[in-house]
Amino acid sequence: MKVSGMLGANLDMAPLAVADLERRGYHAAFTAETNNEPFFPLVLAAEHSKSIELTTSICVAFARNPMTLAHLAWDLNHYSRGRFTIGLGSQIKPHITRRFSMPWSQPAARMREFILAMRAIWACWESDKKLDFQGEFYRHDLMTPMFTPRQNEYGGPAVNLAAVGPLMTEVAGEVADGMISHGFTTARYFRDVTLPAIERGLDKSGRDRGDFNVSIPAMVVTGLTEETFKQSKQAVQSQIAFYASTPAYRPVLELHGWGDLQAEAHAMTRDGRWSDMGTLITDDILQTFALVCEDIDHVPQALNNRFGDLADTWMCTVELGDDDLQKQLVAAVQCN
Repeated sequence: MKVSGMLGANLDMAPLAVADLERRGYHAAFTAETNNEPFFPLVLAAEHSKSIELTTSICVAFARNPMTLAHLAWDLNHYSRGRFTIGLGSQIKPHITRRFSMPWSQPAARMREFILAMRAIWACWESDKKLDFQGEFYRHDLMTPMFTPRQNEYGGPAVNLAAVGPLMTEVAGEVADGMISHGFTTARYFRDVTLPAIERGLDKSGRDRGDFNVSIPAMVVTGLTEETFKQSKQAVQSQIAFYASTPAYRPVLELHGWGDLQAEAHAMTRDGRWSDMGTLITDDILQTFALVCEDIDHVPQALNNRFGDLADTWMCTVELGDDDLQKQLVAAVQCN
């Protein structure tokens, strides 16, 4: 299993951070669009690294349009010498309509068209083929020489798509090069819901599982001391509770008979009880959603046991604060 590591958002630290990830043996470095712009750190990372892959995981597609992202991805893939993969996500309706003030409708169908539109734009730039993409949500049929990027040997990058529900997952299998699973998933949900949807999408595109990369940001509870283990446990419980409060993720809970947890967690967010939400997560729920390893040495085997036959890449967010141990963790996972 490959391992990718979090690059972080600090632009001042990006050159050092990517060099550190490359030195530790990570296969890729990723950024996330939360409270920062996800592309700027990757530009600096491309400049200050040699071989590590670079990716967004994720950037919010519906906050933009296919042309703007096509340009960003084209330039970054060229600048990184073919090491960039654009990872897209839809976000949820309130953020798209109220935070970004952008349209929302039929997210799976819209995302499918979004990716196809980007690919049509790249095909135009790569081959001088006339741009003529006519879709239900996006239309791109104007490309003059002044606005056409120079061709380069790398072209457009690979595309990964974040998905939770079966419709978006099927879209990933059909039109993307890989899927980014959500951290709020379980092995049972992956087997029962995610993999069948991926296979349906792959069948539509005439590909098989070997042509497709699945990344999973499996949550881990661990620590080098009893105190750090306790802190890790509390942090992951809070994170699980936060995800559980989102209505779109309720099906994951319902599969395990915990559907009522979504309403409880959502009620706590309305009351502003953010710091108390972690108390909703019992040890049983915690162990279902996260790898709980009091001994850090057990993490690689636990990861392999749960997701080894399901995922190709682990998105590691575990930071041990010990360089040798971090190297050993990454090496051990990649050997499994």
